[in-house]
Amino acid sequence: MRFFRLLKIILIAFRFGLDEILFTQVRLRILKVFSALLPFRSRLQLPRAVRLRLALEALGPIFIKFGQMLSTRRDLLAQDFAEELALLQDRVPPFPSEQAVQILETVYGRPVHEVFLEFDIKPVASASVAQVHYAILHDGTRAAVKILRPTIAPVIAHDVALMETGAWLLESIWPDGKRLKLREVVAEFARHLGDELDLIREAANCSQLRRNFLDSPLLLVPEVYWDYCHTEVMVMERVVGTPISHVASLRTQGIDIPQLARMGVEIFFTQVFRDGYFHADMHPGNIFVGSDGRYIAVDFGIMGSLSDQDKNYLAQNFLAFFRRDYRRVAQTHIEAGWAPRNTRVDDFESAIRAVCEPIFDRPLKEIYFGRVLLRLFQASRQFNVEIQPQLVLLQKTLLNIEGLGRDLDPDLDLWKTAKPFLENWMAEQVGLRGLVTHLQKEATNWAVILPQFPRLLHYNLSQERAQNLEDRLAQLVAQEKRQSRLLMLLALLLAGLLLAQIYL
Repeated sequence: MRFFRLLKIILIAFRFGLDEILFTQVRLRILKVFSALLPFRSRLQLPRAVRLRLALEALGPIFIKFGQMLSTRRDLLAQDFAEELALLQDRVPPFPSEQAVQILETVYGRPVHEVFLEFDIKPVASASVAQVHYAILHDGTRAAVKILRPTIAPVIAHDVALMETGAWLLESIWPDGKRLKLREVVAEFARHLGDELDLIREAANCSQLRRNFLDSPLLLVPEVYWDYCHTEVMVMERVVGTPISHVASLRTQGIDIPQLARMGVEIFFTQVFRDGYFHADMHPGNIFVGSDGRYIAVDFGIMGSLSDQDKNYLAQNFLAFFRRDYRRVAQTHIEAGWAPRNTRVDDFESAIRAVCEPIFDRPLKEIYFGRVLLRLFQASRQFNVEIQPQLVLLQKTLLNIEGLGRDLDPDLDLWKTAKPFLENWMAEQVGLRGLVTHLQKEATNWAVILPQFPRLLHYNLSQERAQNLEDRLAQLVAQEKRQSRLLMLLALLLAGLLLAQIYL
């Protein structure tokens, strides 16, 4: 199976002339002569980036997903590739409704009409991993039923294995391959794909995000109906809203579009810096707007998380950018280990300033973050900055937010919108409020530890005293042994002298 899949990938790559891209590498140029002789090459009149997009679409949904993620790696791709891959849309035909019903009956062990009062066999949405049907529960609750595609797991396993092999080859032949950690990027992609194959995990993601934004005036997350959930089926609250890309329709409903754009920025920074847990697939197909003006999120298969250390360094970087403190940006990269310790701070600072200074005091419509990121990554390459795989999803989400903001309000000033939020968050982390907050968080632990402190102190002192006594005893024993050996040696010398006197 894997051999035939590999053969198909190779044939599609040659059909769209992708070998021309690969064989530009010095180590492989000799093979370019042989590839030109292949009889089934086509579409070479199209630009190379377009051919790559078409090839990924021909290879199927998993490669489309990988292309979508790859489009965020401006450090890895030339600008034409990144912009073309950003056009990839995960439009996948639905699988037959009969299969959907069969999966439900297998999962629940009874007919569908016994599980749901009503079940619409026509899917309302279809993606690479699953599709969604509407249903009504027996208590009258309107629900959305997400069903995993049959036989998708082995296809994903084979494709990911081939991607891992490809990443290994690229790291071997591409000078920047190791620095860009291509195998780690594929591993990160595979991990999130694996998460998407378990709808119980997605339901848990949804539940966590809902808890983080419960009663929020910014974001509505549907409720999960756990009694109906399974690894292959997820049942949740049916939410109603207008796709965020339908701006004209939103205006007719009286939605304040500039305010909506500002809310999107606040939601992003709240997820990242307050919670360290964020929706990492915020393309327009997954975002709706309710009649009350709140955002509505769906599809929780890909979620990102950040450690406290990551959040701290990122917040410092963002704030330093907003304050135009490029030296602090350079220092933060070095402190985090993202740049080598021997990096010259003044040179790195100068390179960052050249990238960022031209974009300040401009509205969003005049800023193209894709190009800014590309120039930043070019500067990073110059200073051997290592790419952090755990931040790839964050970068992808940031670009999604940029696209949403540009569609909603091109005059949005991203800096003025985000800066107050970050300053408040940093004050809560490192200022006096931060100290009080951390003390409050640790108070429950102290309530447990403090009553035990005298006993623990006595125990440790006793252990130390016992250890000291053992050490002293061991020293005395060792000293006695040395003295015994010395006395024995003296006795032998005296005996030798006595014998010498008798016989002489």
